[in-house]
Amino acid sequence: MCWLLFFVHLILLFFQVPTCKSSSISDLFDSWCKEYGKTYTSEQEREHRLKVFEKNYEYVNQHNIRANSSYTLSLNAFADLTNHEFKAKYLGLSPSASDLLIRLNNGPAAIDGPNFVQESDIPSSLDWRNKGAVTGVKDQGSCGACWSFSATGAVEGINQIKTGSLVSLSEQELIDCDKSYNDGCGGGLMDYAYEFIIKNKGIDTEEDYPYRGRDGTCNKDKLKRHVVTIDSYGDIPAKNEKKLLQAVATQPVSVGICGSDSSFQLYSGGIFTGPCSTSLDHAVLIVGYDSKDGKDYWIIKNSWGRYWGMNGYMHMLRNTGTAEGVCGINMLASYPIKTSPNPPPSPAPGPTRCNLFTYCSSGETCCCARHFLGICLKWRCCEAVSAVCCKDHTHCCPHDYPVCDTKRNICLKVCFRLS
Repeated sequence: MCWLLFFVHLILLFFQVPTCKSSSISDLFDSWCKEYGKTYTSEQEREHRLKVFEKNYEYVNQHNIRANSSYTLSLNAFADLTNHEFKAKYLGLSPSASDLLIRLNNGPAAIDGPNFVQESDIPSSLDWRNKGAVTGVKDQGSCGACWSFSATGAVEGINQIKTGSLVSLSEQELIDCDKSYNDGCGGGLMDYAYEFIIKNKGIDTEEDYPYRGRDGTCNKDKLKRHVVTIDSYGDIPAKNEKKLLQAVATQPVSVGICGSDSSFQLYSGGIFTGPCSTSLDHAVLIVGYDSKDGKDYWIIKNSWGRYWGMNGYMHMLRNTGTAEGVCGINMLASYPIKTSPNPPPSPAPGPTRCNLFTYCSSGETCCCARHFLGICLKWRCCEAVSAVCCKDHTHCCPHDYPVCDTKRNICLKVCFRLS
């Protein structure tokens, strides 16, 4: 019997050997999940994500042991996503629109920056963050609205340069309301965002019209709050890195890039050199430039939160000798133009009047709680603008979910009838 137990013990030891690495990866994965607050709906889903994580772990290790690489990778917040999943969730520059603008930029209609600083006055390095013209890093989440973050970042920059005031602007307003050509979380282009701001005579603040990370109904009241304005915008001729440098020396500049490579997904620091495609699928903001160890680079502000790159930023190689630049950064650059002052602050909306003697606070809707012969005897206030008052005289629903289901105490967007 003893020899049998000994034999079983040897078998167990034998099978433990190849699982050591798996066990250490599993422990690392558990620590990673805690660090980034990741949870999964089932054990099956967790096992799938663990396998993806292990593949990314091997990819990161293989890259980082290369002695000649100028940048490093890490198991960042995207380490449980395949590259295909990552591309589907976090990129949102419209390829068809970008191709159109690239063709336009090659023609005589391209605006090449008559108000840029002179080439002789361009400093050897510049960081608009140090000049107070860059807001904090934002996080678009899984909404493909990178175009809106790039556009607001450029407008925030030129507004601070012209007025001395750094105001964080609303990407959500662009996502909800800019529907002529852009498609919210489905993708868009910065030039169309600039056109929208110009036609709307301004854009609201991030604080007043906060980001929700999903498509929504345009808030018409907040659409009228024109806190920051621009007068025009310009497109830098494609493949003209000298003109791009001139533009960045003048203000932060929106650019399209290819951000779908695995190395871009897992980037953590250093000067990014690729390899990557020049097929544009992501939008970022150039906020400066510098040099290190003989390599020139752009300072890129991304919109994937502080857990990506260098606290949300990337250094990308410039002066590569290729017309397109790394990841196509020289191919689709644009910038807002501001010459007029911002309008005076909009007056705060007053209280909502229910009748001669009854008022609700600003942003609320009057709903009748008790009536007799068509006359409301008692009013109550619903905490929503332009809300729908339910027939039970107790509940109310927001205007974009106007169907009252008082039995379940919920509001519906569309009324479904079962046959």
